[in-house]
Amino acid sequence: MRRQLVALSALLVLFVLPAFGQSDPSFSAADVFALEWAVDPQMSPDGERIVYVRTSMDKMNDRRQQRLWLVGTDGSSHRKLTGLDVAESSPRWSPDGKHVAFTAGTDEGTEIFVYSFETGHATKITQLDRSPSGLRWSPDGSTIAFSMLVPEDPPSLDASLPEAPEGAEWADRPRVITRLRHEADGTGYLEPGYHHLFVVPATGGTARQITTGSYHHRSTPAWLPDGSGLIFAADRTDDWAHDRRESDLYRVDLSSHKIDRLTDRDGPDHSPAISPNGQRIAYLGFDDRVQTYQNTRLYVMEANGSSRQVITPDLDRSLSDIAWDASGEGLYASYLDSGDTKVARIDLDGSVREITGTVGGTSIGRPYTGGSFSVAANGDIAFTHATSEYPADVAVATGDGQVTRLTRLNSDVLAHRTLGEVEELTWTSEDGRTIQGWMVRPPNFDPDRSYPLLLEIHGGPITSYGPTFSAEIQLYAAAGYVVLYANPRGSTGYGEAFANLLYHDYPGGDYGDLMTGVDAALGAANIDRDRLYVTGGSAGGTMTAWMVGKTNRFRAAVVTKPVMNWYSKTLVADNYYAYANYRYPGYAWENPQKYLEESPISLVGNIETPTMTMVGTDDLRTPPSEARQLYHALKIRQIDTALVQIPGASHHIAARPSQLAAKVAYTLAWFERYP
Repeated sequence: MRRQLVALSALLVLFVLPAFGQSDPSFSAADVFALEWAVDPQMSPDGERIVYVRTSMDKMNDRRQQRLWLVGTDGSSHRKLTGLDVAESSPRWSPDGKHVAFTAGTDEGTEIFVYSFETGHATKITQLDRSPSGLRWSPDGSTIAFSMLVPEDPPSLDASLPEAPEGAEWADRPRVITRLRHEADGTGYLEPGYHHLFVVPATGGTARQITTGSYHHRSTPAWLPDGSGLIFAADRTDDWAHDRRESDLYRVDLSSHKIDRLTDRDGPDHSPAISPNGQRIAYLGFDDRVQTYQNTRLYVMEANGSSRQVITPDLDRSLSDIAWDASGEGLYASYLDSGDTKVARIDLDGSVREITGTVGGTSIGRPYTGGSFSVAANGDIAFTHATSEYPADVAVATGDGQVTRLTRLNSDVLAHRTLGEVEELTWTSEDGRTIQGWMVRPPNFDPDRSYPLLLEIHGGPITSYGPTFSAEIQLYAAAGYVVLYANPRGSTGYGEAFANLLYHDYPGGDYGDLMTGVDAALGAANIDRDRLYVTGGSAGGTMTAWMVGKTNRFRAAVVTKPVMNWYSKTLVADNYYAYANYRYPGYAWENPQKYLEESPISLVGNIETPTMTMVGTDDLRTPPSEARQLYHALKIRQIDTALVQIPGASHHIAARPSQLAAKVAYTLAWFERYP
């Protein structure tokens, strides 16, 4: 009964009670429903206006919602773009800046709309069978290209089944699956068919299919300057279905539909961008060396596919989101550097000049890096700007790096909350590597008091945390914990060699990186050494299970959506085909001992720490069977444990605001059982 009361009190404090004696209360779970953030800011061609996706929480329907908003680059005229009250996304300016194309949900499904600044109205221009993606205007503004699934009949085994009597209610017929990739986390069963490129008049009409064949064409295309064709990325080789990290660039003629292949190396080539004069094509990619992590580099070639050259051979960072400058003498790109996403200008000689950092703030739950940007003809950059104090706002950076924040989407809430202060912390790992992390103190931290420490581990593991606002981290801090989060080996933004240390070794050296981080935190704040706690999700959950199998230093642990057994995970999850050789040598049945050695289930006999596990019931990435392996093993061993299942949740377990609040509340309730 006492433990039930403790758990209930933790939930009440998290949702209701502000910290005692503060002029402003701490961040609470109720505040999660008030958060807003900017996504996908798109600068108008003249550099005067920005349209962006404003994301907020629909409290009544417990969903995230997206609407298009407009703001001037001087901060004026901040308003909703259209009069529609439906989900809106993917805004793209017409070349003359007089229209914005976007996608919006309707009763019939997702369609393409065009908003006119002259009339102030948005017009639906399509009647599509499936949802469009990758919108791109033609240079003359007359046509919009996009990608869309063209469905096919599902496979059949020609099984002979009796017909149901009239009025009978029989079970649905069996589903036959013959594809390598047939489901996706968050989506479920994938409808059979292939994604193809289409074009539609910008004034409305019938969409015309441009590509054909049994291949997927999911990428956003680039228009040739004269509007005669498209450049796109795809894998149109006979081996495309065997999950290779492979794609090439192709050119398709809109009249003849003839397709020419422009690149042909072993590795992914993608994200084509055509220079203003149409003579060159920039793109991203790398030579596939079959390893866990490989830097994505910038390349440029002639429009016919000749004279390919790498522009950034010496930049030890992965590039994304490339765009030419107006002169055609250089490009803009983003890259992650030590927890900070930056935008830089890259000259064709390979020189790199940083324009701005602090790009991110679009991951609300945990402090993952990310964000996006766009460029105007004058070189001004619109981007999602964030710090540890607020999620993504819209900001503008000039070519000389001057940054102006245009929106303050959370000033009505976060300006009146006392947040945990985020401080960078670095330390040296057991093998002499510098590890970066961040320590978050509770609001109104008292240096004369001792506090419990909560280590929170990121997923991926090939991803990265940064010093950006995180609802989950702030909720842990508001509950009285000093929170430590870090980028151990395998994290991105520290160079290819650092990220690739997980090649054939995960979990591995991460353990030492994180434990030396705990020791560093003990020396940096007044921490109660007997009150150490650990949690993490996805790869962070895997690492949490590994850690409690290696040490008894933690009083309690919460393992969220873990991989416990690489053998079962890699043959059950939606991406079951993606690990062999790139992560571990061979397939599971070819190297079972290696797969077992790297699985936390091999250490479960050592666990003495009270450990709760949590997973969404619809998780296809780390299926619920993985969490149950840990729970069942600990029950058999009579170790304190619990299994928390989040109904209807996919791998993105905190996608709905109530689920984010529940994830944190149950984690804290478990820790409070072991004070």
